Amino acid sequence: MYSKKPILVTGSHRSGSSWVGKILATSPSVRHIREPFNINHPQCSCGCKFNFWYQYISPENEAIFYDHLKHTFGLAYNFRGDIKIENNPNSFLELLTKSSKFMLRNIIGIRPLVKDPMAFFSARWLAATFNMHVVVLIRHPAAFVSSLKRLNWVFPYSHFLEQPLLMKDYLQPFADEIAKYCEEEYDIIDQASLLWRIIHYYIDEYQKNYPDWIFIRHEDISRHPLILFQKLFNALNLDYTEAIEKTILDYSRVNDRKQDYEAGELKRHSQKNIELWKSRLTPSEIERVRTQVEDISIKFYCSEDW
Repeated sequence: MYSKKPILVTGSHRSGSSWVGKILATSPSVRHIREPFNINHPQCSCGCKFNFWYQYISPENEAIFYDHLKHTFGLAYNFRGDIKIENNPNSFLELLTKSSKFMLRNIIGIRPLVKDPMAFFSARWLAATFNMHVVVLIRHPAAFVSSLKRLNWVFPYSHFLEQPLLMKDYLQPFADEIAKYCEEEYDIIDQASLLWRIIHYYIDEYQKNYPDWIFIRHEDISRHPLILFQKLFNALNLDYTEAIEKTILDYSRVNDRKQDYEAGELKRHSQKNIELWKSRLTPSEIERVRTQVEDISIKFYCSEDW
C-alpha cells in the first residue's frame, strides 16, 4: 500500500513507548501520530472514537474503523470526520489548513509513526492491513507495577470483558481471572500484575509468530540508548544523524541526577530509571509481583533481573 512502510510503536502502557516514539519522531521523514486509540484524548483527526482501553480490531469488526484509520495512517485528511470532532463552524479555516498539511506530507512521502500502547491487541490487524513496521516494548513487571502504583492507575477489566471478539480471539486463557477482577475490587499491585501477565503473554506469542517485528526490552534500550536506537533507526530505514544522536542524549539525560519523573515527562536518566521500582515497591510487594507473574516473566527476565 505504501512505498515506505508506516511504523507502529506499541507494548503495554508505561513501557517506554512515548520515550521511544518521541526519539523516532526526531526523524524528518516521519510524522508522529500520538495515541489514536486513547479514549480520553485521541491525538489524531481520524474521525473515529474508541470506546475501550485496548480496543480490539480484527477482520470481523474492521468495517467500523478501517476508513478512519486509513485516512490517518495514509496521511489523507478526513475532513468530514474532523468536523464531527471539532463540532465548531468557526474552526473551518483551521481545518482547511490542517487538511492542506496532511496532503503536503502525503505528497513528499512522510511516513506515519503511530505511537500507541492501546493499539497492542490490534497490532496484528494493523500490521497486516496497513503493511506496518511494528516495534513492541517490553518492560520488567516490577517496574510496570511500581509505575501504576505511583500513579494509582487502576485498570477497568470490564473493557476486556465487554469486547467479545477480544475475549474470543485473545483473552480466553484469562477469562476466569478477568471476570473475577470485574466482580471484585483488587488492589493496584494485583491489578497491575494481572495486566502485565496478560499483555506479556501475548508479547511472547507475537515473538513466536511475527519474527519480522522488532521487540525491545525497555531496560536494554535504557542502558545502551545510543547503540540500540541506532540499530532501531537502521531497522526501520530511518536516517540516523548527529542531530538525532544529540536528541537521544538529551532525552536519556546521562548527566541528570534527578531520581524520579512525573507522568508524561519524557526526559529522564534512562539508566537510573531502570531500577526505580526497587525503591517504590516494598520487598513484600516485589515478592507478590514476582510470584504472580513468574510463569510468564521468566520468558523475558532471569533471576538476576529481580
